[in-house]
Amino acid sequence: VQLQASGGGLVQAGGSLRLSCAASGGTLDNYAIAWFRQAPGKKREGVSGIARNGGTTYTADFLKGRFTISRDNAKNTVWLQMNSLKPEDTAVYFCAARGLLRWPLRSADFGSWGQGTLVTVSS
Repeated sequence: VQLQASGGGLVQAGGSLRLSCAASGGTLDNYAIAWFRQAPGKKREGVSGIARNGGTTYTADFLKGRFTISRDNAKNTVWLQMNSLKPEDTAVYFCAARGLLRWPLRSADFGSWGQGTLVTVSS
């Protein structure tokens, strides 16, 4: 499956963005989907993941209450709703797919990646 992440942009601190991860070349309901992010000079880190049927989700503790992952398999799309954004959320955000959802997220476990979308939060 090929993934396309979109929805990034420039937003002021306290604002919101919704990222989308759209699939092509396959049906998304065969895959658990995760969002990772990588800030300049930092390692890629797991943000949130959702199981194939959407019944199980995980979000990094430091993002709980602000970020929410969801999916609609009929639309072949997964979203990451990001609220109360902070400058430290600035990063390139990637979506990735694998068969089963496991937590914590490890980027090495994911074989299919989208190209990333840049989120910049200004103070």
